[in-house]
Amino acid sequence: QVQLVESGGGLVQAGGSLRLSCTASGRSSRNFAMGWFRQAPEKERELVAHISWNGGATYYADSVKGRFTVSRENAKNTVYLQMNSLKPEDTAVYYCAGRIFGFSGDYRTYDFWGQGTQVTVSS
Repeated sequence: QVQLVESGGGLVQAGGSLRLSCTASGRSSRNFAMGWFRQAPEKERELVAHISWNGGATYYADSVKGRFTVSRENAKNTVYLQMNSLKPEDTAVYYCAGRIFGFSGDYRTYDFWGQGTQVTVSS
């Protein structure tokens, strides 16, 4: 019932920055908990960041702590992932995903997904 659209991916050199955006649309008026996942070729989908429905709580995977920041602007129905000091191992397809309520690290429990945006970090 909710549609998510990601943007902002691309090719960047190691040490560079990108900002991903995820905009939601649909008939539901509530705000959702939002996660950012990534999936590299032949690897499992991994939760990298999460933000609560009101922005009051965030989570980061150890591999991105201190480099990535998740935020949201509910008036614009948009969630962001600011990625700094990018490394080649950050290369993956990045997805935003919504959950009706609460935190989960399990991608199988999320209700709404974007189509993904490719992030490639060169050495």
